[in-house]
Amino acid sequence: MLEKSYPYYVANKARKTGKKLDVLDKYTGKVATRVALPDAAALEQAIAAAHAATRPMKQFKPYQRQAVLEHCVRRFGERRDELAYALCVEAGKPINDAAGEVTRLIETFKIAAEEAVRINGETINLEISARAAGYHGYTRRVPLGAVSFITPFNFPLNLVAHKVAPAIAAGCPFVLKPSERTPLGALIIGQILAETDLPKGAFSVLPLDGKHADPLVTDPRFKLLSFTGGLIGWDLKARAGQKKVTLELGGNAACIVDSDQAIHLDAVVERLVFGAFYQSGQSCISVQRILVHDDVYDALRRKLVARVRTLKAGDPKKKTTFLGPMIDEAAAARLEGWVKEARQGGARVLCGGGRKGAMLEATLLENVPHDAKLQRMEAFGPVASIQRFLSFDEALATVNDSDFGLQAGIFTNDLRHAMRAWDELEQGGVIVNDVPSFRVDNMPYGGAKSSGIGREGVRYAIDDMSETRLMVIRDV
Repeated sequence: MLEKSYPYYVANKARKTGKKLDVLDKYTGKVATRVALPDAAALEQAIAAAHAATRPMKQFKPYQRQAVLEHCVRRFGERRDELAYALCVEAGKPINDAAGEVTRLIETFKIAAEEAVRINGETINLEISARAAGYHGYTRRVPLGAVSFITPFNFPLNLVAHKVAPAIAAGCPFVLKPSERTPLGALIIGQILAETDLPKGAFSVLPLDGKHADPLVTDPRFKLLSFTGGLIGWDLKARAGQKKVTLELGGNAACIVDSDQAIHLDAVVERLVFGAFYQSGQSCISVQRILVHDDVYDALRRKLVARVRTLKAGDPKKKTTFLGPMIDEAAAARLEGWVKEARQGGARVLCGGGRKGAMLEATLLENVPHDAKLQRMEAFGPVASIQRFLSFDEALATVNDSDFGLQAGIFTNDLRHAMRAWDELEQGGVIVNDVPSFRVDNMPYGGAKSSGIGREGVRYAIDDMSETRLMVIRDV
């Protein structure tokens, strides 16, 4: 179902070069296809084209932007199976999960199509004192101009969608660098955008290697940089100059299970297993730390271990597979080392811990030391830890004892506890009666502390990609 090779896109047009980048099947390790590899000259052409397209994109009417986005929704639906298979191969994502990500891709573009025609301003009452009598204020949102995007490997469709779809809706030309490890989804999106009547230069999709990507950060012709990835994002922000910067940099998400959950434990366990081990834990909001009240700790631990041991790992192309490979063997070996470090510090491995190549077993540990990497850093793999607490305030303090703050979850029937968690947790989002891994694509999504700045979610991204322009009229 994959093509033999894929072009990249500069100023809406496909390009093939003599130099190719191998895209590996992450389960077999074999070359699945190849993509054309752009160079520094291609990037410069893309930036110049995006800058030149600033005015044409601004003049591209909201209903025209909506039509482009609706075309994408339709074509993604027609190519659903192809997109899911490409994602399964290039990311090692189990095919059922890959199909789910295609659905989210479609939903994100559909939301953007709706938002494209309701980017509104407001009327401001300026007559708040005698000196402003006869003055009237009005605002509207105007597109920033050319923007640059850098996306990671773990959601090659939906994380691209959360940048590209709002940019089109807002009227911003863009240059996108998808991860060179998982470029296919972005390039198929480029194929479909090339079918539309977007103004020349409105988009470029370049699976660059890191050596040539720096202008996406430093070039002053870009008015915004949107980066999703690791903590290197803070270094990018420091070098970005005067442009706006939005960053989504991950976390080490915690989930609290309150004392009143005894009758709900089976349901809680199902959600914890999903949150911790879905797509091999390679999600910024994967459940990493599970905090359980002493009253229900022993029962939940027993049920959780039993359920984790049932998870089927293997070939992601099989519909019965729940756990596929990590993105590469180096990532799996890193996390295996973190598990060993935690054990040496006194943690107990309740299940899992083994590795074969890029396949790391679903692993659950107990009592991970406070200073262990598994407690302090982002695991980004199929490993979670469980620990008990005695008071709810203690649990809140433990969640906050982290450099990260993307999303947290809490299972509770106590509304006071839910509200206190919302007040006290230093997180971008608090999910009540579900895992922090929950996300709907129209909600504001982003973090506090080291997890980043800014928010995704289509309407919120449009806000970042536009600015308020004021007009004041005086009666004469």
